[in-house]
Amino acid sequence: MTRSCLPPREQAQPLDHALPPGACDSHAHVFGPYERFALQADRSYTPPENDAQRFIAHLDRFGLARGVLVTASAQGDDNSNVLAALQAYPQRLRAVAVLRAGVAEAELDALAAQGVRGARFNLYRHEGRNVYRNGVGLEDFEALAPRLKARGMHAQIWVHAPDLPELAPTLTRSGVDLVVDHMGRMNSARGVDDPGFAFLCRLLAEGRAWTKISGADRNTAAGAPYEDIAPFAQALLAANAQRVVWGSDWPHINYYEPDQVPDDGVLLNLLAQWMPDPVLRRQVLVGNPARLYGFPAA
Repeated sequence: MTRSCLPPREQAQPLDHALPPGACDSHAHVFGPYERFALQADRSYTPPENDAQRFIAHLDRFGLARGVLVTASAQGDDNSNVLAALQAYPQRLRAVAVLRAGVAEAELDALAAQGVRGARFNLYRHEGRNVYRNGVGLEDFEALAPRLKARGMHAQIWVHAPDLPELAPTLTRSGVDLVVDHMGRMNSARGVDDPGFAFLCRLLAEGRAWTKISGADRNTAAGAPYEDIAPFAQALLAANAQRVVWGSDWPHINYYEPDQVPDDGVLLNLLAQWMPDPVLRRQVLVGNPARLYGFPAA
């Protein structure tokens, strides 16, 4: 039996800067309603229902025009609720699905036509062990990478940056676009000089990967307001700002203590601290996700 996650927190912190028109939340999840879209019986956590309509309300609350939904591990490789969200909001949403090597060519084509722009692979390990159940791993990546590339889709990699140097030859061999989740899931206590994080910065600088400057609440060692994350976000932006997008990680799953659940207003206010230049913020929030996820130019 898994533990039940807390719901997203009600916003308490008002925004201290205006978001540009066309801004995109490039990493979020939707769950339920469970009578239509059941979770996997074998899963690492149990989130409360937060469906596509609630995600759209989250976008509207903050003035975000667009969003990217990612199939979560508790859903296994069942992408049905994400696909239903794309059907309901085709202009505003794109998705990253969880796919296995045996997916048929016709299904890949259909997914691309529905707004799926990538596939997620779970390579995140702690002390040599998988952190989340149901993840699609390296063998599936190797089989799918050339098929994704042929369709202009990318591979989203959930990985600990210190593991990147060892994995990079396999990940980069096919030439498929790579998107590294949550700044490489770097615990800030390791510091920006960590060799794995430095390697991630080089991948961006060389145009061999993208990253999401998301997960401040997961990577922090100090807690809110996450001041210890600024050096990591700014190092990635300095490496190659054209390869960076931002996501909230709404509805902030796998939290069990109220003081751990982040305030989305606090997370969004970090952007003005990390990127004081509004032109740069527009690039990261509008231009880059438009290129990566195939949104029309705003």
